[in-house]
Amino acid sequence: MKGNLEVGGEPGCCRVEEERAASKLSNCSIMAPTVVVFLLGLLSSAKSLPPPRTSFLLSSADRPLARFSVPGIHNTTTLLLSDDASTLYVGARDAVLSLDVSRSEVISIKRKVEWGPSDSETNSCKNKGKNPQVDCPNFVSVLLPINSTHLYACGSYAYSPHDAYIDAESFAMVQRDGAKGRCPFSPFQRNTAITIDGELFTATTTDFRGVEPQISRHFSKDGRPDVSQDSVSVLEEPVFVRSSFDPAERKLYFFFTEVGKEFNFLDKLQVSRVAQVCKDDVGGQRTLQKKWTSFAKAPLLCQSPRQLPFNILHDVFTLEPKENSDTSETLFYGVFTSQWSTRPESAVCVFKLQDIRTLFTESYRTFDLQHHQWNQQERHSYLGKCGLHNATDAELAEVKRTFLTSQSVKPVGMRPLVVSSNQRYTRVSAMRTKAADGKLYTVLFLLTESGFLHKGVLLNGGPHITEEIQVFTQPQQVKSLLLSSSKGVLYVGTAEGVTAVPVANCSAYRSCSQCVLARDPLCGWSPTRGTCTGVDSSPETLAQDLDNGNVEEKCPRQSRSRRDTEVSVNLNEAVRLQCVKPSNLANVTWTSPQFNSDQEKLFIQSADNSLSFLATDATLGLYRCEAEEGGYSEVVASYVVQERFSPRAKTPHHRDRPSGQDEPYEDIQTEEPVISVTPTAEPTDGPTEDRKHEQVSSDPDIFKHHSESKTSIQHIPFKTNVQSRMELPREAQVENSYYSHLIVVSLLLAICICILLLGGLYMWWPNKMCLKGKFAVSPEDGCKDNKSQETVPSLSSPDDAVPEVMVVEK
Repeated sequence: MKGNLEVGGEPGCCRVEEERAASKLSNCSIMAPTVVVFLLGLLSSAKSLPPPRTSFLLSSADRPLARFSVPGIHNTTTLLLSDDASTLYVGARDAVLSLDVSRSEVISIKRKVEWGPSDSETNSCKNKGKNPQVDCPNFVSVLLPINSTHLYACGSYAYSPHDAYIDAESFAMVQRDGAKGRCPFSPFQRNTAITIDGELFTATTTDFRGVEPQISRHFSKDGRPDVSQDSVSVLEEPVFVRSSFDPAERKLYFFFTEVGKEFNFLDKLQVSRVAQVCKDDVGGQRTLQKKWTSFAKAPLLCQSPRQLPFNILHDVFTLEPKENSDTSETLFYGVFTSQWSTRPESAVCVFKLQDIRTLFTESYRTFDLQHHQWNQQERHSYLGKCGLHNATDAELAEVKRTFLTSQSVKPVGMRPLVVSSNQRYTRVSAMRTKAADGKLYTVLFLLTESGFLHKGVLLNGGPHITEEIQVFTQPQQVKSLLLSSSKGVLYVGTAEGVTAVPVANCSAYRSCSQCVLARDPLCGWSPTRGTCTGVDSSPETLAQDLDNGNVEEKCPRQSRSRRDTEVSVNLNEAVRLQCVKPSNLANVTWTSPQFNSDQEKLFIQSADNSLSFLATDATLGLYRCEAEEGGYSEVVASYVVQERFSPRAKTPHHRDRPSGQDEPYEDIQTEEPVISVTPTAEPTDGPTEDRKHEQVSSDPDIFKHHSESKTSIQHIPFKTNVQSRMELPREAQVENSYYSHLIVVSLLLAICICILLLGGLYMWWPNKMCLKGKFAVSPEDGCKDNKSQETVPSLSSPDDAVPEVMVVEK
């Protein structure tokens, strides 16, 4: 690895350069990596990857996925696609499956073969200190075609690796005993394997504890012996990632991460590597018998300028060269993270095969057994070469000690292609595709730890993430990607099952502007059909602008007008107008003639971009939601908020009545729901008709909704640039309403009822009892009429036959 870490201005520090000898490195006093992280963290950081433009959840109708999940089948993480792309073979826990993937919309099981350890083998695994449910099942980690008719499978098998041959047609298994060195004992250790011409090449651990790594060849042809490494010391705690074959030079490349012993750091320094071996290596005659004579390894450098390197390799994808191009143009896309990172950041670097080839022909370092250090070595023509079976013992002795290159493999462009400061990518796949302009573009598929698949395209201005797709519900420890470019499907294997993700779903973009702004090389807008369609499936020239996303140029006939949605409300009702962002990169702005400095406090904009306000005379009118992206702005929602009139109302509201005219009778609402209006999906362009209906829903309490919402409430970005607050003016609070009318009428009605009750009681009481005290009535008269009595007027109407009350004078 290139040691280009520099710490200046501190006593006792030194620069580590790739040109310096390892002997000088051992004498340097290197700072602890934590101090280096702190100092380099003060330097300028690399430009991070922008967020995905669109997001699709697992159950999204705009991004349908085919899923396979059956109860009792778990850990479906080892995938193999047949040559005709109609069958997907899956290595799972205690089983190997054959799935029918001939139809892109469904995955069904064809055959299943059980392959689990017996009870006695499980008990033996348990007696060795392993968990019988977690460690002792058979986890299939290798599933490859061994010839034209059979598959080869290898599994952990209760911490005792077993392998088997499977007939691809009948799916019958022939089990073999013992597969040491072909797959790991532990189901949690990574390994890599590849088959070439019926021979199996593996990189794995070969012992129960998993501390003895080995790169080996098995099932050797033409009478050649199986070969492996000379010693364990050539690999230092490696984590194997991927393997690839170079047919032109008949070499195999193994990618992994290990501890870099050539650096004298206080902590273990992880280094990403690529190792080579020759396919037909047979070892030496006396020295290195049945051992690799072509083994060599080199560091992989993935580093942004003035930053610590991304030194941990997680995955590598081999992208074959363009048609009619030399194999030296083969590219290796790798996903890296940093061991010093305190956040989920990652990077993608791409390496060219020709650069790797060249590096293995240059200078090497040799390990000094006496002083246990690495020294610079002169270039020898035989180092890293194939066909050393006739080499001298002296030359092979030099090969045993000299297998590490002096320099690192540098990425294309001398820096990462992608740097993400908030995502930790774990798997990568890549494909080339021809866009509508005839140019070739590279599309990356990156799997995150959070369960999303990011689809990105490499453009001249940098990487652009067109979409993110949720592919599994829970983060998984083991994941795998299998891309079929010809089929246009990406298969994701997880512990939950297998998911088939189409590389594109252009119909999700329903307008020309959204299709162009997506900047997806697989999608373009068809002016004749008025739809966003796949580039490879359309004979016509499609509208597409990947570098700039120029909608004005590519969609000249697109109409920006949008039918206004009428919203009828009662005064003093809380109204919420919904606005759905067409993409995560769009900026939403509400516009209305009602927005001015005097009325700024009447409106609030929530984190979901909805606009909320109280329906008053000052807030009725036109509202439009505009989305701006890439310099292009369009109206995505338009509303006309108007007052709702009662069917029994005879005249319009008092605002339109002549002065002095009595207010008409109108029903009084006792409940006033919040009016929440949600626009439907944006209309399509072209000949497709606009949607004619808008959905109107009610929310029982908008202000309770806002107060309990976990999302923050944002201020409405008025054209007057005045910040709004969630505060209503005092004038709106004291405005006449139906509630005040209801209270006044109720009070008047209660007073009238009380007066009537008192009057009736007053008339009823004298018939039962004569007045006492000052006004006495003679018992003989029985309160009858007396001429000397004075009359007291009755509270009843004149028509009521109520006798007068006679007052007796003393």
